[in-house]
Amino acid sequence: MGFENILVEKEGRIGVIKINRPEVRNALDGNTLKEIEQALERLERDEEVGVIVFTGDGEKSFAAGADIRQLREKTAMDALLPGMSGTYRFIENSSKATIAAINGFALGGGCELAMACDIRIAAEHAKMGLPELNLSIIPSAGGTQRLARIVGKGRALDMILTGDIITAKHAEAIGLVSCAVPIGELWRTVKEKADKILAKGPLAIRLAKLTVNRGFDLDMDTALMMEKLSQAILFDCDDKNEGTQAFLDKRSAVFTGR
Repeated sequence: MGFENILVEKEGRIGVIKINRPEVRNALDGNTLKEIEQALERLERDEEVGVIVFTGDGEKSFAAGADIRQLREKTAMDALLPGMSGTYRFIENSSKATIAAINGFALGGGCELAMACDIRIAAEHAKMGLPELNLSIIPSAGGTQRLARIVGKGRALDMILTGDIITAKHAEAIGLVSCAVPIGELWRTVKEKADKILAKGPLAIRLAKLTVNRGFDLDMDTALMMEKLSQAILFDCDDKNEGTQAFLDKRSAVFTGR
């Protein structure tokens, strides 16, 4: 399957979805979002892929947000469609670990894309923000909800209400990104993180994501029961036996996802 607005690559067990619209700072129009969903579906089915990385082409922009030309035409009914929010929920619910390699500006929908990923790593020159209120709209692809959950309600309201664009170092300080590194070290840092994840049991990765994401807004007793049920599933899997035996044998485990 060929794509117009994205590039899909593989490096070993790492799948990469790269937004490739440098002429508009990798803005996210409807067609680009559809292509991202199609690429993600493909990588989800690929049993060799264990980690999926989202990034932008070049060194200027990760994703500059929604295409303003399309935004001008939106109506109230458009806001009720899955749209960008649906795409990002699909990413958040991926069975595989996801990493945002933020190589430049991540604004509006671009920042929301990064927040839909499990882990965010930024180049030092990158900048992030949710400036939607400048257009008299709000972040509506998960921005009002994910940002508050990641950095806290107070910091989220500060960023959203002021529309401030923050540096990668500031994003690191408030926990919006895991780390900020020189652009020349971005891919190496992302790959090191991915390799650590790939060494873990794929079933455990999937259930860890599910337990954290689904349990976050539950009461503690219900969330702890979800945690116990997830652990019960893993206790009966071949990978648990392999992981524990490999530890005792002082060797690297070879997981099969079973």
